Amino acid sequence: MVSASYGWYFTFVQGFVYIFLIYLQGFSTKQMVNPWKTYVKLSAVLMGSHGLTKGSLAFLNYPAQLMFKSTKVLPVMIMGAFIPGLRRKYPPHEYISAVLLVVGLILFTLADAQTSPNFSMIGVLMVSGALIMDSFLGNLQEAIFTMNPETTQTEMLFCSTVVGLPLLIPPMLLTGELFKAWNSCSQHPYVYGVLVFEAMATFIGQVSVLSLIALFGAATTAMITTARKAVTLLLSYMIFTKPLTEQHGTGLLLIGMGITLKLLPENKPPQRHPKPERIQMQDHLKEEDDEEKRPLV
Repeated sequence: MVSASYGWYFTFVQGFVYIFLIYLQGFSTKQMVNPWKTYVKLSAVLMGSHGLTKGSLAFLNYPAQLMFKSTKVLPVMIMGAFIPGLRRKYPPHEYISAVLLVVGLILFTLADAQTSPNFSMIGVLMVSGALIMDSFLGNLQEAIFTMNPETTQTEMLFCSTVVGLPLLIPPMLLTGELFKAWNSCSQHPYVYGVLVFEAMATFIGQVSVLSLIALFGAATTAMITTARKAVTLLLSYMIFTKPLTEQHGTGLLLIGMGITLKLLPENKPPQRHPKPERIQMQDHLKEEDDEEKRPLV
């Protein structure tokens, strides 16, 4: 049986599928608007996040992993204030909205994890490392879009994948995963078919996420993906008719409150634009002229 802990190897294989799909779209390096060095940091955190996330499933069940990953929106918002070229600040109600969303999703996933626990310190460390890298990932992507608006989603995905693939080789060699995964997948070649189909699906997701980041920013995108996870969990309960407890209901209520608070319009006070100095001087002279013409009696 193929181990689910081959996260680095699975990410490595799916990276080549991404490059092939981008090649089919007709993209070439001549269309790049950023130098290759722009994508070095981004590639490191991207591949690290994907590898650790996939590998952690060998030590955590999906609800437990989802519980940790659902908190991504908070470190993304905090890290946005420290990324050069971004320095983004958020109003207080957006932080409250994010907290409600995160707590609600954690309550929802914990209600399921109580019935099927599968926690491991190694898995917790791996998913925590992925979470830290995720906090940099979205903000770095937004910073590149902000500094060069001509950057396309296809270029960012292509360059970060090409630069990131060699970075996956050292951890595969150090852990011995490369040869173990190769031998295991050779005995079960259907795994490559599964990886290709998964890569095709996640490719569409990656392009969609990059589009959201370019339009709305990293934090809003993180909230959207977090809300999507809640919908996925809810649908799994509806399709497979799992029982919903009070804790599930509380989690859904907090999630709904968080989303509603995020959608509320900001009440910004109307800004008073000061008049130019020349207009102010003309108004002052006009007032003096009116006072001279005013009758004394």
